Amino acid sequence: MTRRGVSRRHLLGGSAAVIGALGASGATPQALGDDRAERPLAGKTILITGSSSGFGRLGAELYARLGAQVFASMRNLPRPEADELTALAETEGLAIEVVEIDVTSDDSVARGVASVLETTGGALDVLINNAGIALGSPVELQDMEATRLIFETNTFGPHRMARAVLPAMRAAGHGLIVQISSQLGRVIAPGLGHYSPVKFALEAMSEAMAYELVPHGIDVTIIQPGGYPTQIWENAGRLGAALRDRTPEDQLEAYPELTAGMGEVRGGGGSTDPMDVPNAIAEIIASPRGTRPLRLAVHPGARPQLGINEASREAQLAWLGASPLGPWIRDVLER
Repeated sequence: MTRRGVSRRHLLGGSAAVIGALGASGATPQALGDDRAERPLAGKTILITGSSSGFGRLGAELYARLGAQVFASMRNLPRPEADELTALAETEGLAIEVVEIDVTSDDSVARGVASVLETTGGALDVLINNAGIALGSPVELQDMEATRLIFETNTFGPHRMARAVLPAMRAAGHGLIVQISSQLGRVIAPGLGHYSPVKFALEAMSEAMAYELVPHGIDVTIIQPGGYPTQIWENAGRLGAALRDRTPEDQLEAYPELTAGMGEVRGGGGSTDPMDVPNAIAEIIASPRGTRPLRLAVHPGARPQLGINEASREAQLAWLGASPLGPWIRDVLER
């Protein structure tokens, strides 16, 4: 079994699902080349942040099985998750290399990306900004320690990573940045602290980058997952417990409905399949430039952000579609 109880057979099934989806979308084996019929990501170099668990870990395995050279980054090496992934790669002959990157550190990002580019000869096709945390409570209770941590991880981290990889992508004249946002990057639920604010910021930053990078041939796609059963819930419980313990009692008592279970580990996503997200990303990576969507909502159930996504798209086109920036705006939104 892999981490989070997902079987190896399940992952291979995900690979088959992606290959089938590529065929359904018109990216046939012939279009990809006969040697890529079973490996539609062959020749791609992919760097993923937050690969110790969840979407990052599942994705690292899937993309490598589909032929990519994968750089799976995580912080605080050495650690068991890195050893497990390295052993898996060696056993199955997968092109996965574990790289140490802490997205909250300028120096760590610079070192990690430099090591990847040294290995690839300066080329990188795809960056997947997956590292992220959740830390729930009423906004008033989010002290500056909690606030800095979630912004550093979920918003500033993707910015650091993009700044580190974009010179190489611009030099190559192509590339793809995949940002893992959330439904909550467009809609808001009370009691989740700064989670929506950091994802709203990530969404806005990513959309601006998508327009700005059109002349350089670089795509940006924002993935908006709903709830899935990944490690983020356990980490959120740990961080929430620490925040609760340093919060004055009168503040906790001011929001009884929202603080009663603060710090408890609560599962999320029910029986949804977390492979939905890496499968969707794999299809986007294999798609040609100019066909990749700016935003993709991924969840088998409710997707409350869809109306906001469409309203935003229409507003942007109405505002700037006929302006001097119109070609960039239409390039991104009319796909």
